[in-house]
Amino acid sequence: MSITSDARFWDRTSRKYARSAMADQAGYERTLDRTRALLGSGDRVLELGCGTGTTALRLAGDVQDYLATDISAGMITIANEKHAAAPIPALVFRTATAEALAPDATKFNAVLGFNYLHLVRDLPGTLRCVHGLLATEGLFISKTPCVGDMNPLLRFALPPMRAIGMAPYAGVFRAADLSQQISAAGFDILVTENHATKGNDNRPYIVARKSN
Repeated sequence: MSITSDARFWDRTSRKYARSAMADQAGYERTLDRTRALLGSGDRVLELGCGTGTTALRLAGDVQDYLATDISAGMITIANEKHAAAPIPALVFRTATAEALAPDATKFNAVLGFNYLHLVRDLPGTLRCVHGLLATEGLFISKTPCVGDMNPLLRFALPPMRAIGMAPYAGVFRAADLSQQISAAGFDILVTENHATKGNDNRPYIVARKSN
């Protein structure tokens, strides 16, 4: 398994993913409202793991520039189809990862990663890349499943499911581990919240500021 196989998995499932219903719409709306309040009209924003562009299309109209990226070309194709139907001048979709963007000179005021960090294969390395992409005192905003805090049966099921192509790579860490990793990458954690409206779904909403 590799990053290439991860991309192929999401390419294969992109159309099905686009049709799937959101499990907690109210919780998602809370996340959008909270994030929108943290972004300024003059901000340059990067979203990592944007999927089919749902969040980008909801937030991009409120900022100066919004680059939405995903490892899957299939996901980005769907996002661009949505964008063509409802254009937002500030928004650009691109097939890319944090690591691929790292050498660029562009600095962002905010980097968003929703349902993203548990899917990366090198969490410390990705967090270092995010840190490098941010302007001074820029914000990293994350909301991702902490599989280590979930039902142990899920953790046991993931490896065989990955082996037969039924699941992507997913890192297993607890919320406390994630916070520690974010801090170690050079961030001050400002906020940790639970936005779930249907019980605790173990996806902490974390706002962190670049500290050095």
